[in-house]
Amino acid sequence: MNQTIIMIHGMWGSGWYWGNYKNYFEAKGYKCITPTLRYHDTDPKSAPHKELGTTSILDYASDLEKLIKGIDGKPIIIGHSMGGLIAQILASRGLASAAVLLCPASPSGIVALKPSVIKSFWSVMSKWNFWNKPMRQTFEEAVYSMLHLLPLQQQKETYERFVYESGRAAFEIGFWLIDGKRATQVNEKNVTCPMLVIAGSEDRITPAAVVKKVHNKYKSVSTYKEFPNHAHWIMGEPKWEEVVEFIDVWLKDKSGNK
Repeated sequence: MNQTIIMIHGMWGSGWYWGNYKNYFEAKGYKCITPTLRYHDTDPKSAPHKELGTTSILDYASDLEKLIKGIDGKPIIIGHSMGGLIAQILASRGLASAAVLLCPASPSGIVALKPSVIKSFWSVMSKWNFWNKPMRQTFEEAVYSMLHLLPLQQQKETYERFVYESGRAAFEIGFWLIDGKRATQVNEKNVTCPMLVIAGSEDRITPAAVVKKVHNKYKSVSTYKEFPNHAHWIMGEPKWEEVVEFIDVWLKDKSGNK
């Protein structure tokens, strides 16, 4: 198995939030690449790029496909949240030697708009034409949906680093039934690499019940693991080490290097 890992961040993030995982896997001998998605390389206090609001999930996937095709061999792809959905798309294009989905957003065909998810996005979804505009959660929504297991100071520090996200991408994920582009459609028959799907039992924005449906979609190649006492910010919460150690063991098992 290729020793290169591509780590794909989720909504409002950028490559910085993979620090714990990057340090861990580089110490194990992996080469880690943590790209920042299109238009996410901005100052959190600055206005968003004017084209961000209409940027599609498919735009993000296209950028990453070009990056991957410049790598020698198929990399391991680790994706978190929206990045986990992008990882599914890339895996279906035959671009991954293995895929690890951390609290992934779900592809089309899986109903994900649970009450806690709607609450997580309420300030966005309640605004007309949000699907054509850059958007960002309020601090209270971010804490409720993603950061509630972090200490208060860490919640503030993390939120202050969040940038704007594409309203179009949010629409494509949450309202796939009326998305004419079918941007989040993934043919599970095209996913042939090993896949690890990880959920946090306390996750509110990608609830474990929904994440398990993602696993079931790829059940011929997928392994499911749910971590109690973890939520959405699984790569930075207390005891994040137990999650990355599980991933490490799984990767070694799939590569035959035990």
